[in-house]
Amino acid sequence: MTSPLSGSSDAGSGGTGSPFLKIDTSKPHPARMYDYFLGGKDNYEVDRDAAEQFIKAAPEVRDGVRANRHFMHRAVRHVVAEGGVRQILDIGTGLPTEPNVHQIAHSIAPATRVAYVDNDPIVSTHSMALMADADTDSGTDAHTSVVLADLRDPRAVLDHPDVRKIIDFDEPVALLLVAVVHFLADADDPDAVVATLRDALPVGSYLVLSHATGDVHEDRREDAASVYNKASASLNLRPHARVLDLFGDFTLLDPGLVPVPDWRPEEPPKRDAPPIGIYGGVARKNG
Repeated sequence: MTSPLSGSSDAGSGGTGSPFLKIDTSKPHPARMYDYFLGGKDNYEVDRDAAEQFIKAAPEVRDGVRANRHFMHRAVRHVVAEGGVRQILDIGTGLPTEPNVHQIAHSIAPATRVAYVDNDPIVSTHSMALMADADTDSGTDAHTSVVLADLRDPRAVLDHPDVRKIIDFDEPVALLLVAVVHFLADADDPDAVVATLRDALPVGSYLVLSHATGDVHEDRREDAASVYNKASASLNLRPHARVLDLFGDFTLLDPGLVPVPDWRPEEPPKRDAPPIGIYGGVARKNG
């Protein structure tokens, strides 16, 4: 690992200067496992070992995370190009994997503002490094913010000064909760967490959400999900009806809540493609 990952990091947000937080390498972390599934190198042995256990129980996982990533790409392009949204709040962003949300959005509308939020100091460190390396002439650094915060405390996310610096909640916002809510246990009350975030959004905003499920596999992938019991967050697979509830009274765009490869695909499905146990949907807040 390179030096920014080895010890403590300035895990503040957008350079405001927070106390140093130590990166915990004693347990697998979902963001680092996801990075491994995608073929990244920003992970530790503990993450790789857990990820390999998951792959044995759910061999389709690499196809699944790629399909989820492509769903996010299509959804961001839609809310920016068709929905006209010019600000995005991405909670549970994970480690940077190009193209990132701001890159997709800026390719359509360069003035789009993006606030990234994650609870892992490694994510914060890498995301801030990505912003620092961006071409300042493009204005990327002026339109993005990186915040270390936890989805379990949605009010703190919404009120964070480096979120407020980027996001104007009087104007439409695209809220991204991509492959993150399934790391909230029922005890965390995910319905209330997501409702708090939804309620903060004005009319014309969008919710982009994907969530793992056991619906499409006979074994419901319970053995795979149990791998996360030793991680920093458990994996909580939920059925279609429960995921649908997370959208509240927002209006789902066609084709509704579907497996992520089926949300407005740009290419025909491969005949030998495995079933993907991740639902995805995009919904709009109407008046």
